[in-house]
Amino acid sequence: MTIILVALVVALTACSNNRSTGWEFARNMYDPIAYNPDQPNNNFKNGQTAQVPPSHTMPVGFSKTEDQYPNTLEGYEAAGKNLSNPLPLTVPTLEQGKSLYLNMCSQCHGLQGKGDGAIVKLQKFPAPPSYAGGTSSRGGAMKDLTDGKIFHTITYGVNLMGAHRYQLTPTERWKIVMYVHELQKLQ
Repeated sequence: MTIILVALVVALTACSNNRSTGWEFARNMYDPIAYNPDQPNNNFKNGQTAQVPPSHTMPVGFSKTEDQYPNTLEGYEAAGKNLSNPLPLTVPTLEQGKSLYLNMCSQCHGLQGKGDGAIVKLQKFPAPPSYAGGTSSRGGAMKDLTDGKIFHTITYGVNLMGAHRYQLTPTERWKIVMYVHELQKLQ
């Protein structure tokens, strides 16, 4: 009888006030204490929360290479002449490049770089050229693309291909470049 009475009292008190959330453990975990970027902030002289980064700084994951070779045809050609892959050609690095390629590029370029990816098979987008036998929209054979040209294209994109500089670090892009060279060899 006592157990039933206790259960009834607990049930009634738990349901009695719909506005109460009950006791809260670690309240500071629920309320944000950080400022929103557009909120005023008295901690800075100008009163803004979002501050301009210090001059001569580089965001994590970016490199000075991207500033030296802008998103222009001239930048593309200069990257093709002056940039080479800084990573050593090793089996683990090549495997990492393959994994990155399969996750980031194969949807359009296909598993073997033939331009027959899953997106292309929907027949709503044109196929990118094959790495082994196609012609680049910027001129020249795809199989002859240099490290710098491939890196520049991954960084900034071209035609319907979007820029991948925000999704992939420079090291990851170089690993993909390494794997694309392997796909260029396929006939």
